[in-house]
Amino acid sequence: MTTLRTDHRAAGGSGRGPRRKALVIGAGIGGLTAAVALRAAGLDVEVYERAGELRAAGSGLSVMSNAIAALDSLGLGIDLAKRGSVLESYHVRTARGRLIREFPFPEIIGRLGTPSVLITRSDLQQALLDAASGIPITLGAQATAFESEADGGVRVSFADGTQARGDVLIGADGFNSVVRRQLTGPEESMDSGYICWLAVVPFSHPHFAPGSVTHYWGSGSRFGLVDMGGGRLYWWGTKNMPTEESHGWKGGKADVQRAYAGWADVVQEAVRVTPEEDILAVPSRDRVFLERWGEGPVTLLGDAAHPMLTSLGQGSCMAIEDAVVLGRRLAGATDLPAALRRYEDDRRERTRALVAASRAISTFEQSENPVRRPVRDAYFKFLPKRRLVRTLESALTYPAVTPGRPEPKERP
Repeated sequence: MTTLRTDHRAAGGSGRGPRRKALVIGAGIGGLTAAVALRAAGLDVEVYERAGELRAAGSGLSVMSNAIAALDSLGLGIDLAKRGSVLESYHVRTARGRLIREFPFPEIIGRLGTPSVLITRSDLQQALLDAASGIPITLGAQATAFESEADGGVRVSFADGTQARGDVLIGADGFNSVVRRQLTGPEESMDSGYICWLAVVPFSHPHFAPGSVTHYWGSGSRFGLVDMGGGRLYWWGTKNMPTEESHGWKGGKADVQRAYAGWADVVQEAVRVTPEEDILAVPSRDRVFLERWGEGPVTLLGDAAHPMLTSLGQGSCMAIEDAVVLGRRLAGATDLPAALRRYEDDRRERTRALVAASRAISTFEQSENPVRRPVRDAYFKFLPKRRLVRTLESALTYPAVTPGRPEPKERP
């Protein structure tokens, strides 16, 4: 195992009494944010990551206004807009490019006063690593089990025979979480019914504007173009496909090009200029929503707690929100397990609603039935603006938590 260490920053806390330690399993977006939030809450933090190196795959994501507001509440001074592109327009079009609907994200973002940022996963990871400077991150540490101790602490065992001991354990180890598996036992995943291709590539095109997000909808397939800033495009494409084909997909770039033959020129050009080795094929899946995220000194966050499909672009945002709320609840807490249960109660309703909404919208958008397709397009075209704004604004508003008070209930 390798432990990354950089210059230490001053940690928060009163300095009175023994400092408590948090063990974070997973150094992804949620795990790194949790490490920063927990240090700000006055805890010592150690992060353990099973990968041998911190390397984010070639994909992009949207850090929406709610997640930006959550990060801002930590006072970190992370200016993600300088690393990515501020969202300025959001359009949904047919496969050939005819406009279905312009979504009012800029209007909502302007009212909230907090931008939404389009950024590569690697750039976001680096920003969080910078913010986590001084927190030890051990790579190549494959957690295998944990055990709660009689004194209220928790001990984690790793594949190489080493152990770590802390006062709380945060499972931020993603979809295949080892911590979750010990809490819940074996679980089946829920496949989306389609494959997802994605890539980040240098790109310019007359129909690709700075700060833009454009979705193209076809029959049982979709395609998205997202500006990452700096002349970079993040594109993703979906195609309905049986699970046995989408998992371990064996196709190549030519298959992706055939899937979008006849689509808008900008779509075909995006695939054409992408080197075959840069195209990632990933299964799209979630799980039945988990009502109980932890026990004793152990809890979960992000994809380990509530994996969701990508239709709303809120997966990473929910992990960031989780981490910040977790830090708020643990700050000054004398009963750590009780504080973890309050964190879970704070987050359960909001994340449950977004998991359900993501799957429902995904199913609707992937419509292949010749009757449902025009219904899908007409629904989004004629949906009253007031209702659309209300729905979007609910998701884009960070429901801040004040310790000692219940969280406002938000249901997107």
